[in-house]
Amino acid sequence: MSDGSTVPTPAVPTFAELGLPAAIVSTLAASGVETPFPIQAATLPDSLAGRDVLGRGRTGSGKTYAFLLPLVARLAESKTPRGAGRPRALILAPTRELVAQIDAALAPLAAAMNLRSVTIFGGVGAQPQIQKLRAGVDIVIACPGRLEDHVSSRHADLSAIEITILDEADHMADLGFLPGVKRLLDRTPKNGQRMLFSATLDNGVDVLVKRYLHDPVTHSVDSAQSPVSAMTHHVLHVDSSARVNVLTDLAASPGRTIVFARTKHGAKNLTRQLNSRGVAAVELHGNLSQNARTRNLAAFSDGTASVMVATDIAARGIHVDDITLVVHADPPVEHKAYLHRSGRTARAGNEGTVVTLMHDAQVSDVRDLTRKAGIKPTITRFRGATHPVLQEIAPGERKFGSPVVFDTPVPQQQRPRNRGNGDGRSSSNPHAGNRGNRSRGGQRGGGQPRTHTSSSTTRSGGSRGR
Repeated sequence: MSDGSTVPTPAVPTFAELGLPAAIVSTLAASGVETPFPIQAATLPDSLAGRDVLGRGRTGSGKTYAFLLPLVARLAESKTPRGAGRPRALILAPTRELVAQIDAALAPLAAAMNLRSVTIFGGVGAQPQIQKLRAGVDIVIACPGRLEDHVSSRHADLSAIEITILDEADHMADLGFLPGVKRLLDRTPKNGQRMLFSATLDNGVDVLVKRYLHDPVTHSVDSAQSPVSAMTHHVLHVDSSARVNVLTDLAASPGRTIVFARTKHGAKNLTRQLNSRGVAAVELHGNLSQNARTRNLAAFSDGTASVMVATDIAARGIHVDDITLVVHADPPVEHKAYLHRSGRTARAGNEGTVVTLMHDAQVSDVRDLTRKAGIKPTITRFRGATHPVLQEIAPGERKFGSPVVFDTPVPQQQRPRNRGNGDGRSSSNPHAGNRGNRSRGGQRGGGQPRTHTSSSTTRSGGSRGR
């Protein structure tokens, strides 16, 4: 029988109490980061002690700092000198955008501990990467394909790697990167520390764990099928002819919105349609040059464009603050993709709304999708392009501007000849995702849009894939 007293909630340990050096703690505090996320608090004692760690948690759970903090702390402690072309730590990630975001999170921490890093991925010139490798770096953050090129050409030697990290390992498996990942890991010392972070452990990830992690400590802060409690889910059953009108209404609502399309061609078309209706939108997919991808993501991040239309390339690792609405213009094929897409909103304790547009032929698929994802969405059926529920889902005044006009297409310059194509995929791997990533046409949108940096695009050339 209870005596009426309450059991105090255990205090969350501070970063200092978890064993991080003072310089790192102060750097985090300067960035406004003072309290560890659960996965950080769970993994740091083991990772700082040099144990192999298997961290599992859904997107937005704080995995990036969970591996960056011990990485920086242990490299600074080891004081092994950096050598030309011989990095001391390796981080592998599936997409260029995720590599860039890891690098951005790492930058202040590395500066505080006098560490150097380089990002390596395709779609950009290889020579600047080679020059940095030759000058000596401590940390390489890379997509597998381009890094394999540098290893093959002997510009990168992985024999001095002390710590290896695989981020979004399940997504690398989905994209067909595991053979390349294995080849790279085989070149790292067997006695080095290895950390693997993933939302799920299927699709071959378990093979990596068994082969490369030694007596790993497993920390799982949630399940891949755990929907965020602060996330509201809706399914709108609309006529196919009204799809773009409904999407336009939602996209014109206040706040940032991410719209997911199934294909690169679909993302391009939806972006053009939204812009023609006065909604400032940018696109993000594998047919864009790296400069265009970087520019479009920056436009979305700084508010120049309030909407980003993306393929699944943006469902992993891309973090832009204050995304209030995620719209699945095309329902994803399977539930994991739904959860990862939806995880762009309701991050770090914030609320968010997820909307799936569904037409008659998709009813059965969407029902199975939501069931497997463990959610019970509010389903609304309406005909035509308007319904009061749109204002309930995304309240506020709809804002429309003038149509966006694009400059005349500029022919694309010759691509670098190395086989890494931008997201780490090797052109010799026919199973790597986004098989239509190489454009058959010239680059479109090499010039700037006349009104804002909206949607520098490339011809899809009828390519398939995301």
